[in-house]
Amino acid sequence: MLKQIIEAYELLDSAYVSGYKVAEFLGKRGLENIEVKTIEGPRGSTDFIKIVIPGKNGKSSGGTAPTLGIIGRLGGIGARPKVIGLVSDADGAVTAISVALKLADMKRNGDILEGDVIIATHICPNAPTQPHEPVPFMGSPVDIATMNKYEVDPRMDAILSIDTTRGNRIINIKGIAITPTVKEGWILKVSDDLLDIMQIVTGKLPAVVPITMQDITPYGNDIYHLNSIVQPATATDAPVVGVAITSEVAVPGSASGASHEIDIDQAARFCIEVAKGFGKGKVKFYDEEEFKRLVELYGSMKHLQTLGRAKE
Repeated sequence: MLKQIIEAYELLDSAYVSGYKVAEFLGKRGLENIEVKTIEGPRGSTDFIKIVIPGKNGKSSGGTAPTLGIIGRLGGIGARPKVIGLVSDADGAVTAISVALKLADMKRNGDILEGDVIIATHICPNAPTQPHEPVPFMGSPVDIATMNKYEVDPRMDAILSIDTTRGNRIINIKGIAITPTVKEGWILKVSDDLLDIMQIVTGKLPAVVPITMQDITPYGNDIYHLNSIVQPATATDAPVVGVAITSEVAVPGSASGASHEIDIDQAARFCIEVAKGFGKGKVKFYDEEEFKRLVELYGSMKHLQTLGRAKE
């Protein structure tokens, strides 16, 4: 997938890029169902882009195959004028657009997935930065609730949320890692199917991000979060798994020159392989019966998807 990744990187590494320019680029590759919406926030604006890629037996054409959502999660692809060039935080968007390009090329070459794939991210080349320990984060013109509104789609039966996860000392390998499955306020066991795909894609033992209860609560509750990788889980009942692009050392999300195409390639190929199996019903994000048993024994945990009782 390096060809598509380089194309996406070059497309996004511009002070003039917009969601509309990305949509035009994708349209020339044969993708037709693309939506772009410009949303103004308190610190600027960003363009949300959503691409629907129909499958052979996808729900968009009356089929029954499940729909996979792929979200490129980030604050912004650039921090201009403070930082010139694509920043580390952009990798989620680069990966998402690369996956869209690859699926378009696969479709043109006769390889059509069974189920629909919905890809969403946002394009902001001049996002703000914000303080965070141990290194600064990228901010965003809009808040997480707005991101979830335009990126999390009710048609998504499961979600892969791709996010640069270098600004910490918790996961300290270079490459990619996945989170446990998050569903309705529960942190569930790591999916064996996803671990299998990850070790095939990377050729290495799989790595897992150790998320906590704090990480699965919504931003805005004045609680520390590792990053926003599993924030889509606060806006849906569908299972969510984070796909983290990682490093051995803490790297600021606002740093330029920090993206590694090989790491993005692993994340993108992982998403493609999950999409292949999920549409066929061969890849599961969680055990439905075990989840039902958990809720029967211990009750709903959906209150963790809210800002909390004190806020209410």
